[in-house]
Amino acid sequence: MSTYRELTHRGPARATVLRTVGTRERRSHLSAPRVPTVGVDIGGTKVAAGVVDADGHILEKARAETPDKSKSPKVVEDTIVELVLDLSDRHDVHAVGIGAAGWVDAERSCVLFAPHLSWRNEPLRDALTARLAVPVMVDNDANSAAWGEWRFGAGRGEDHITMITLGTGIGGAILEEGQVKRGRYGVAGEFGHMQVVPGGHRCPCGNRGCWEQYSSGNALVREARELAAADSPVAHNINDRVGGNISEITGPLITELAREGDAMCVELLEDIGQWLGVGIANLAAALDPSCFVIGGGVSAADDLLIRPAREAYRRHLTGRGYRPEARIVRAQLGNDAGLVGAADLARLVARRFRRANRRRVERYARYERYAQAVRGGRGA
Repeated sequence: MSTYRELTHRGPARATVLRTVGTRERRSHLSAPRVPTVGVDIGGTKVAAGVVDADGHILEKARAETPDKSKSPKVVEDTIVELVLDLSDRHDVHAVGIGAAGWVDAERSCVLFAPHLSWRNEPLRDALTARLAVPVMVDNDANSAAWGEWRFGAGRGEDHITMITLGTGIGGAILEEGQVKRGRYGVAGEFGHMQVVPGGHRCPCGNRGCWEQYSSGNALVREARELAAADSPVAHNINDRVGGNISEITGPLITELAREGDAMCVELLEDIGQWLGVGIANLAAALDPSCFVIGGGVSAADDLLIRPAREAYRRHLTGRGYRPEARIVRAQLGNDAGLVGAADLARLVARRFRRANRRRVERYARYERYAQAVRGGRGA
């Protein structure tokens, strides 16, 4: 007898077999089926996908460049589908989780806005579900990363964590007692756009003085390039490294030079870290978590960034000396946190697929028995 998976993959297109579950995690991760799922992390420059087992181990990864943002959203959708189907050829995938760099609605079905892609009110979940033979879960990439760190990384054992992702800008997520807090409209955790300097640097969001203008990869690179362009004597080392081509100054280069002892780069990371600590103190006053997990590409600077952040946090914390202090730790899963978290969140909806799979196989078996009985009766 053909398996249900084989049946659903016949023909020119892969049929939809199931809608995803509703707006919240309906089952504990402890009772989720221990089946492989695919996590997809969509950024401004790449789409990364990986098959993840129930223990958070990545069995296989695939990656493609993110198509230019001026192209149709369907081009990005096609890229996701190709990666998932390629992995599905070698793994029995039961669900797909998408971590998207953008605002995702409370239903986790539509990407309201993605700053680096041309997604505006894009019904991504339904579009992908219509093309894949497994249920699809869509969430913000920082939410997915926070879930991954809580399940398998630096947030294990914590009941209340706040995730801060430092990359081009600042993303964030809130997780309390095993549930991601997405807010009424699904866009909670946009910490990077808290105003910390009224009338400060202009932010692409349209406002001035946003936190990410002072503590992010963009802020780090902006300050280094300004010093280099001014031919400051403190920037001679980095200018020599890039041969005077200021556009080649990047965050990883600044971190590398800081590790080598370059005074300017060390100071720039300290500045970014201090602003990070100020923002964390504000978040502690509002959210009171037990642990702040710092992820994203800039977190690769480790103690060059985290140490000044901890110091600034203690200086600015409301009620300091009379309240418990949350831990500030670096994320453990690195750039894979969003992928692993998205796959694990998708595992929460995989059970419905398995039940639907079983019911369809049972119906097919009953039909086969009925057809054989009819054929046998005619032969008699």
